[in-house]
Amino acid sequence: MARRVIYIHGFNSSEHSFKAVRFGEYMAHYGVDYCVPRLSHEPFYAIVQIEQLLTPNTVLLGSSLGGFYATYLSQKYQLPAVVINPAVKPYLLLGSLLGANYNPYQDSHYELNNSHINALKSLSIPSLERPSLLYLLQQTGDEVLDYQQAVKYYSQCKQQIEFGGDHSFVGFEDSIASIVDFLKIT
Repeated sequence: MARRVIYIHGFNSSEHSFKAVRFGEYMAHYGVDYCVPRLSHEPFYAIVQIEQLLTPNTVLLGSSLGGFYATYLSQKYQLPAVVINPAVKPYLLLGSLLGANYNPYQDSHYELNNSHINALKSLSIPSLERPSLLYLLQQTGDEVLDYQQAVKYYSQCKQQIEFGGDHSFVGFEDSIASIVDFLKIT
């Protein structure tokens, strides 16, 4: 049984994201330590922030860029993880956002530069060594990320593909039971 659940939010998001809050409300009914760290925009620092929270029997849940981080940590530390509309190649997506940025959910201004892109490239895993540790939740209507990249990349993993929806993963609450089951939270 999982004793710590870490929710990893996405790019320009925060610990107050809809999915993080809803999952936290559900986790309140279980005897687990539920953590949602406010992550830095610096990829290496964000990874260190999460690594500092890892304990025995930790499981991960990540959305978008958080899914990318969860994948990296899952494979590095052999941890079960659920990824929701994950970014597969965020270094390609974020290149168009180089320069001044603002995260309204954290009320922070920052500069996105090539060092961030290079950091994301270095965290990328070309092929999954332990696909059984991952569960993909993907909606085909994701307007931010190409859902086909995730379906292909996570092809050896357990998958729940839903037609329609969007990047926020419409109807997230309907998937909570399968997340809890896969992560063996109960």
